[in-house]
Amino acid sequence: MNIKLGDIVARKSYGYDILFRVYDISADKGNGRTIYLKGLNYRLLADAHESDIVKVPANRINEEAKIFEKRLGKMNRSGGLRAIAMPERLLPKREEYSKFELPGKVLHIDGDNDYLEMSMKYYKEQGINAVGVLVPESEQPRLIKSLLEENRPDIVIITGHDSMGKKEGNNRNSVDSYKNSAYFIEAVKKAREYQKSLDELVIIAGACQSYYEGLLSAGANFASSPGRILIHALDPGMLCKQIAFAPIDKTPPIENILRGTMSGAKGIGGIQTRGKFRAGMPGSPYIP
Repeated sequence: MNIKLGDIVARKSYGYDILFRVYDISADKGNGRTIYLKGLNYRLLADAHESDIVKVPANRINEEAKIFEKRLGKMNRSGGLRAIAMPERLLPKREEYSKFELPGKVLHIDGDNDYLEMSMKYYKEQGINAVGVLVPESEQPRLIKSLLEENRPDIVIITGHDSMGKKEGNNRNSVDSYKNSAYFIEAVKKAREYQKSLDELVIIAGACQSYYEGLLSAGANFASSPGRILIHALDPGMLCKQIAFAPIDKTPPIENILRGTMSGAKGIGGIQTRGKFRAGMPGSPYIP
């Protein structure tokens, strides 16, 4: 099978469980080529021998996209997201003085451009004021303070790629067992030097299989991954939405927040955190 850059594929050895995009291919060798893969929807990097790779038909790709869209739509209707964060009493009424809405401002720092673009599209669709910056994981600790000072967000997301080492006997409680968790932890510490209050600056940090306990200890409000599982590319943004649209005088239940993500409590968790949504009035008569 002629595998080329950009193809959507799956791995036979893993039961075709996750869809990937081919982002690199090694030069031909005597034992065949190595294909380098990036999760289509999950924050996962992998590689596999060409013999283990199968192109995915268009109907499978469309089917997975529909499943995600259906699940996302169901969560929007039934719980956790903007519907929970905006009770009827906060909605603008047909009165002489209308109200206006100020959800929390977001700074999204990502080590992967494809997932950053996916997240920025999501924020736009949800009506969230977000700034996205592409920063390699290793550079995030060095740059985060200047990015916070420049953008002054209510919520910062620090994410990209991560994974646990494959060696047998790896210590889950050692930062050395993780590919990029050390960078995320250091970035969280730098962010907490900038703003110590857990309510003034909400930090969401980590990626697939990240060192959850280490990120929380460093000062994150929410982090991945309690169960050391793969998380969906939009999980940090979906959790962020819970906080951005939760009223400033409320602390939304953590269980409701986690229900509003694709991966749930095994993929992401955290501590009680006050919302960032503010309602104001009157609205300007000069803005439609």
